Amino acid sequence: MDTNERREKGLLYLCNDPEILAAQKRNLLLMEQFNKLGMQDSEKKITLLKEMMAEFGEHSWIEGQFYANWGGKFCHIGNNVYINFNFGMVDDGNIYIDDDAMIGPNVTLISGTHPNDPEARRDLWQYTDPIHIGKNAWIGACATILPGVTIGENAIIGANSLVNKDIPANAIAAGNPCKVIRFLNEEDKKYYGRHQPMVFE
Repeated sequence: MDTNERREKGLLYLCNDPEILAAQKRNLLLMEQFNKLGMQDSEKKITLLKEMMAEFGEHSWIEGQFYANWGGKFCHIGNNVYINFNFGMVDDGNIYIDDDAMIGPNVTLISGTHPNDPEARRDLWQYTDPIHIGKNAWIGACATILPGVTIGENAIIGANSLVNKDIPANAIAAGNPCKVIRFLNEEDKKYYGRHQPMVFE
């Protein structure tokens, strides 16, 4: 089993493997190109995102620059996904962001990590654990999603939350560590913000 297969399966692998480093460098160069483009270069940005990401869906967008240690190579982004400024990923492992999800500014998604053993870390062993963000989920500003976490469909993650466990569908969750506060209900269809009536005209 080669290093990339070990990485894909979540087994320990050496992150300084020459083949891994060469593939990583190629994508980092694409990310560097992307980050040099301005607002007027939206078509070029989309072209690069489709090249550097594992998947990048229709009508999806990343504001400004983003930073990822694999340049998004293992990131799967669905359709109509909006990602705000200063997006960051430790994307050694797969990251799945489903259709219609919204990612706030300064959010970090981490799918690569290291064993606790200091000698293993010193020798550059690491492993991956994928992240899944469900359809229509909303990740608030400055949230951090840790390896192996699944966030359910329609869930809302509050700003500055540290998410270290799965969050179920339709939950509103926040905190450090992130915990479910309540579930979406009929009141959420009637009111927004500070109990303002939901009027669309």
